[in-house]
Order: sequence, then C-alpha cells, then structure tokens
Amino acid sequence: MTQTIYLADDEKNIRDLITAFLTQDGFAVTAFGNGDDLRKACEQKLPNLAIIDIMMPGTDGLSICSTLRRSFPELPIIIVSAKDSPYDRVTGLTLGGDDYLVKPFLPLELVARVHALLRRAQMGAVGDAGEGSVARASTDCLAFGPLRLRPKRRQATLDGKPFPLTPTEFDFLVYMVQRQDRAVSREELLRTLWEIDWKADTRATDDLVKRLRRKLCDAACPICIETVWGFGFRISLQEGK
Repeated sequence: MTQTIYLADDEKNIRDLITAFLTQDGFAVTAFGNGDDLRKACEQKLPNLAIIDIMMPGTDGLSICSTLRRSFPELPIIIVSAKDSPYDRVTGLTLGGDDYLVKPFLPLELVARVHALLRRAQMGAVGDAGEGSVARASTDCLAFGPLRLRPKRRQATLDGKPFPLTPTEFDFLVYMVQRQDRAVSREELLRTLWEIDWKADTRATDDLVKRLRRKLCDAACPICIETVWGFGFRISLQEGK
C-alpha cells in the first residue's frame, strides 16, 4: 500500500523538489503552502508522515508541530528549516519533531530520513513479559515495572492505561528496556534510533530524554532514565515510588 506524506513549505520550488523525489520513491505526497492547511488535512485524514517547515505564513511550523503532536502522538514528524542553531534544533525536537533537517539539504538525504523514520514507526521487535521489572523475550510484549511495550502493535501502556509516545520515544524505551542491564551511549542511540550520522551532535538524545522524563514524571511513574555522565543513559526503577 502506498504511504502518504503531507508536506508544508511556503517555497513552491522546495515543495516541488521534495514532492518529485518522494513521488519517484513511491510515496503519495500532498503539498501545502502553509502549516494551517496541513493541520486541517490531518484532522480529515492522517498521513503516514508529515514534513513541516518552520518559517511559514500563518501559524509557524513549530506551533503546528506542537499541535499535531498533542492531537496525534504517534504521527512521525520531520522538521525542515533554515534555522540551524542548537537552540532551534532542541526547540524543534522538544515540541514534538522526530527529526530535524537543516536547509539546504540533499533531497536524497530527506528521502533516507523519511524511510528511517517510517521503519521506526512500523518495525516490530521481540519481547514479552510477565509481571515485574524484567523484560522477557517473547513475540508480543516487553515489561519494565508498570510499563508495557508491544512493539509489533506500536502500543505502550502504564498501569494498564494508554501511554502516548512518539515513534522515536517508543523505540528509545524499547531499546533501553531490552538493555536494562547496562548503560547505553549517546552515539549508540543516534546510530540505532536515527540511523543517521549526526557527527557527535548528541542534543537529539538529550532532548528526547528530557521529554520522556517529563512524561514519566507527570504520570507518577517509578521508571527513571539515569544520565551516565560523559557517556549516555541507563534505565532503572525507583524504589518506593
């Protein structure tokens, strides 16, 4: 089945270029000149992935991204922007983007990132679990404390209730739970989750962890994502919580 991509960019030449490359690669692309039209289209029919520019007429791309993330937690979103400062990258990822690509970029790089993000959104992993904090290998579920992750269904629950996650957040938790007996480096996470060489730009992992920590805290969850200074992260359970 053909996968659908919504694209919002106010520059027609960029819309046409991206559309041409994605269409050639087998995707069905609907392009919009602003983010508001893309958001309205998502409310009518959700695409498989959205690509959003930041600087557009009407509502800016970051606000559109934040709105879409609240309404559609599992929608894969790629932000494209001429803004390349560390603050802009972190802001884009904080507001719900799964990836951030700086203009100008090679269209083939965008296509590669689209494929990588869609694979993360669709892939299955092994894992099943009974009660307790140990993730046990099976074909359906991983368990860690009150958290249940069902990779094949792309479903997450906390204490039996749905726990909305972005595709990258979901894959991060699956990866960490499967490796709960050790610390995982930032570089390993970047290679595995983003499948892109970020050339030691570890801000993406740090921001993802901040976002997840906030979600877990708001849910009063005992799961802790510990920082291993100068290296990466480890997942654990806080006793008595």
